[in-house]
Amino acid sequence: MARLSRLLHLVGILLLIPLSSCSELELLNPKGEIGAQEKTLILVALGLMLLVVIPVMFLTVYFAWRYRASNVRATYAPTWTHSTAVEVVVWTVPCLIVAILAVMIWETTDSLDPFQPLKSKVPPVRVEVVALNWKWLFIYPDYGVASINYLSIPVDTPVEFKLTAESMMNSFFIPQLGSQIYAMAGMQTQLHLIANEPGTYAGLSSAFSGPGFSDMHFAVAATSQKEFADWVHRAKRSTQVLNAATYRSLEQPSIKNPVTFFAKVDPGLFETIVNRFMSGKMSEMAFATSDLCTAEALPPIARSEN
Repeated sequence: MARLSRLLHLVGILLLIPLSSCSELELLNPKGEIGAQEKTLILVALGLMLLVVIPVMFLTVYFAWRYRASNVRATYAPTWTHSTAVEVVVWTVPCLIVAILAVMIWETTDSLDPFQPLKSKVPPVRVEVVALNWKWLFIYPDYGVASINYLSIPVDTPVEFKLTAESMMNSFFIPQLGSQIYAMAGMQTQLHLIANEPGTYAGLSSAFSGPGFSDMHFAVAATSQKEFADWVHRAKRSTQVLNAATYRSLEQPSIKNPVTFFAKVDPGLFETIVNRFMSGKMSEMAFATSDLCTAEALPPIARSEN
């Protein structure tokens, strides 16, 4: 199984070289553990499909040439109805492909489950994500800061996302880190990713959500722990505060929003956003109670500020 997987992986890479030479394919240039596993799945699945597609394309051309009207040496057998060899090939190859795919699905359904925490000796960074129209809000509850259209994460550190949406459904996707997932209003989902190489990666919404959809993208800065701590300190020096009033203004549809940092975030704001539809109306009372939520204990970086 391992040898076959490596062979299919190599075939997929060789066949995709012409495409990758034209432009960089981000899905095939992963920078994180989850993205690397998904790249392997793409290439292996492509290789398995080509095991059927390439022979069929070749044989189509071969039979057209071999049995053309002008080829008098071709055997004419109008009463031919059965071949055991052909039956064996036609049924065995698809069964083997289905069996291999079944094993892959069985293994990766668990290992690539977006709700599955990543194993690491480093504590995860928690980020609460709100899909707004048409911008992304990132809240760091352990550090008390937030940002618009900018996500900063430390390298080799798991990132634990909790996601929701303000109104219409949006799709959160960082191609080079992997695992696209939908964010929906009144609901919360999870996603776990990790960046294994420093760099700036593209994040976007991969589901059409209205006129501002094409500009609904954000930068992902994967940096060292020290650089991430420095970014948190810079964000804390911002003059902007994310409270109920600020969030109401962010709710308004807008396009091409500049990167913005917030030095302070009302505790429990994310939970209030998720639960605001539970009463059946756009609850002003929900935002009024957000100040009563108990703030969680801050990790060392945030505590050093106080």
